[in-house]
Amino acid sequence: MDNLKYVYGPVPSRRLGISLGISPIPKKTCNYSCIYCQLGRTDKMTNTRQMFYGVDEIMAEVNEVVAKDIKLDVVTIVGEGEPTLYLGLGELISKIKKVTDKPVAVITNGALLYDSNLRSELSLADIVLPTVDAFDEESFKTINRPHGSIHFDMINEGLKVFSKEYKGQLWVEIMLVKGINDDDESLKKYALALDGIKYDRIYINTPVRPPAESYAQAVDHERMLQAELILGGISIDLLESQGFHSDIKDDYEAILSIIKRHPMNQFEINGFLSSRNCESIDFILDRLKFDDRINSLEYMGYVTFRLK
Repeated sequence: MDNLKYVYGPVPSRRLGISLGISPIPKKTCNYSCIYCQLGRTDKMTNTRQMFYGVDEIMAEVNEVVAKDIKLDVVTIVGEGEPTLYLGLGELISKIKKVTDKPVAVITNGALLYDSNLRSELSLADIVLPTVDAFDEESFKTINRPHGSIHFDMINEGLKVFSKEYKGQLWVEIMLVKGINDDDESLKKYALALDGIKYDRIYINTPVRPPAESYAQAVDHERMLQAELILGGISIDLLESQGFHSDIKDDYEAILSIIKRHPMNQFEINGFLSSRNCESIDFILDRLKFDDRINSLEYMGYVTFRLK
């Protein structure tokens, strides 16, 4: 799986298990610039759907990986920004489902669900995981910092409509940021905003990797438990994930291939290298810290590595 442009992993997902990732859009292309984004600030802000890459080009890599019969639980279209901006999404989902019996999931910010064509394409997926970070226009602008053409009422109504049309599994996620949307009043407003949405699960998350803005801090465990009680959801910090995977033989190059899309902290890297019987873990961690291609960021007591 060396030198793949669109397909990566499998990587561990606390919600989905072992996930084979597919990124159909250029890095940091999004219609939001969320304060907590683990990829940093959005530098390609757009709300126009485009055919960034050919579907067959992406499928060539999917076919290559599927042929290896690697252990995985789900194929996830997630992107390094917002995957629903990819104009070939419906065709891509259809073609993936022809080559694997694993469920196809799409992780989305839900911004484009007001578009009936996009809703139709997403309906082909087995699982859709939209993020609901806001409960009104003010919280929307504070947390998600959307493209100027998008407003809270549009996305909220779009999600409500989709939730009633969709026949698959709808798993909603709320990202709580300390001091911004984690107080009891905000949580009650979320409960009201979710009232008209028909979902199967609700996950409550908080920034666990270095965010785009340093003030976007993680909520403590007790507050997450309180959010669970008020919203009736599942706290993601209570879920466990399994390990990372790479077919690349060189340990250092294998890590680079993962952190290109999925930041890893030093403990995840240690576990990954140990599973490969690597004898030079400390050397590799030191090398990562001095590699000009990599950002090493201290956050919540961890050092997290991501490709620049």
